[in-house]
Amino acid sequence: MNILLAAVNAKYIHSNPAVYSLRAYARAYGGTWAEDIRIAEYTINQTVDEILMDIYTRRPDILCISCYLWNISYVRQLLRELGKVLPDTDIWLGGPEVSWNAAEMLQEHPRLTGVMRGEGEATFLELMEYYHRTGLKTPDGGAGKEEDGKAPAGLSRISGLTFRTGGGDIVETPPRPALDMSTIPFFYEHTEEFRNRIVYYESSRGCPFSCSYCLSSIDRSLRFRDMELVKQELQFFIDREVPQVKFVDRTFNCRRDHAVAIWRYIREHDRGRTNFHFEVAADLLDEEEIRLIRSMRPGLIQLEIGIQSTNPDTIREIRRTMDLEKVEQNVALIREPRNVHQHLDLIAGLPYEDYDSFARSFDRVYAMRPDQLQLGFLKVLKGSYMYEMTQGYGLLCQDRPPYEVLSTKWLSYEDVIRLKKIEEMVEVYYNSGQFRNTMEQAERAFSSPFAMYGALADYYEERGLFRVSHSRIARYEILRDFLMHLGKSAGDPEEYAEWLTLDMYLRDNVKNRPAFLPENKVHPDEAAAFYKMEEKEHRYLKDYMDCDRRQMRKMTHLERLRGEVLLFDYRKRDPLSGDAAVCRVELPDGRQENREKAKETKNEFS
Repeated sequence: MNILLAAVNAKYIHSNPAVYSLRAYARAYGGTWAEDIRIAEYTINQTVDEILMDIYTRRPDILCISCYLWNISYVRQLLRELGKVLPDTDIWLGGPEVSWNAAEMLQEHPRLTGVMRGEGEATFLELMEYYHRTGLKTPDGGAGKEEDGKAPAGLSRISGLTFRTGGGDIVETPPRPALDMSTIPFFYEHTEEFRNRIVYYESSRGCPFSCSYCLSSIDRSLRFRDMELVKQELQFFIDREVPQVKFVDRTFNCRRDHAVAIWRYIREHDRGRTNFHFEVAADLLDEEEIRLIRSMRPGLIQLEIGIQSTNPDTIREIRRTMDLEKVEQNVALIREPRNVHQHLDLIAGLPYEDYDSFARSFDRVYAMRPDQLQLGFLKVLKGSYMYEMTQGYGLLCQDRPPYEVLSTKWLSYEDVIRLKKIEEMVEVYYNSGQFRNTMEQAERAFSSPFAMYGALADYYEERGLFRVSHSRIARYEILRDFLMHLGKSAGDPEEYAEWLTLDMYLRDNVKNRPAFLPENKVHPDEAAAFYKMEEKEHRYLKDYMDCDRRQMRKMTHLERLRGEVLLFDYRKRDPLSGDAAVCRVELPDGRQENREKAKETKNEFS
């Protein structure tokens, strides 16, 4: 029996834990037949033809495809062709994007055999055991022989299925009870399969909250994996120096003892290589958790915090509970030692949030100074409470995935378009971290940060700069021109030029200095004298004992800014921002030294 589990990921660096978990569960609890289950991962950047040809060459008897918001349009295209080239293959779908409209998918795609709804491990195992036990397949893609035109014997007893009988009827079995998380096998034993890709891990399933826009709120069966198992698996990642492990737990810290145990373990066993990503509710963090987080190695963990809105009417309507003042307090406490990357989220298009209200939400979250501020747009997911309320909210969304908001009773499509442009400016000039100092100075010229990014978006629009692929250097020049465009009222142009110079050299050791930057005020003779001194004394570059002055010069940069000489060290970088290490230095008088040498030479030949 040739079984193929297929996944279509958004990017190559992503992996699909669902298909690996299904295979691992079947191998752990099924027969020897499960050893032959194969996995094929693709990306949405590949052509449909390329994937179609690859699946065809594998000749699966049973093909199972994992379906999500980002790939469902792609999967629909594949379904239209797969039945033509593989008419004897039974095709099953699974995943959140088909669990709530399974019957509709079967009606839309006549060659589709069925859908596994909800949590899939046990359902997949029982379905594949049915195939193995009976070997029954009907020519028109049914999953087995019929009894008097009814559902195939056995399939009706498998929970969590929606399938088509040989007679064309669509049958839906009862939902499957939630699994014990500790019974799911660990599936990362062969780390070579995940080289150069993000590793996803779950220590819990379900969510304690009821946010109206989220499908996770429907699964209220909150379950946790046994802590001893979790520790063993975390040690596996640490020992193999996996670069990043991303926890997919919906609210990681919803159970305090669970979160603390994991954070303590990774802190105590850290080898300085692996980064762990968690999605948390910041207002649930207590003093002990904050102290624990603040004590961690810089870059050991990063936190994603979904704020979504600061409008109390909006928060109430979307069924969230959040103490915003506690969020602000805890974000500030975590930020202070600069050891943890914090990513804060906002959602545009929520009920009761108009353009001005969103601007206030933006400014309040921006004031928390997250390392990244994600400005997202509401996605109206089928099966969610938000989807049920579309009429009441005057909510219009795209018919195609990701079903993004177009307008609401409170927010026009014109507002959405403008917010899209502001989002791009935030992504380029804030989230990149490349312009941090310059943007902080520019804020003083505007009534609010939101107004600043709005003005920058207007500048891009007026000059046709959107929808153009700009280099990183070009972005600095555009920002310089924007600041010059504001005029003297925005501040001193020479001061901005220095801040831009600082930001550029914090990130890049630019040897070909861009023409729009002012000339370097460190004279070449001064720089030569400095590196000659460092070659002997290593006063500032203590980690360069193995380098001569030329090598040191290649890996560092000297710049005089605001009356001080700064040394940028690109061997050392901030683990959070990626900025070069910077220190103030005193330069030897290289020009005086050269004048004395010239005088000595003149005397020798006089």
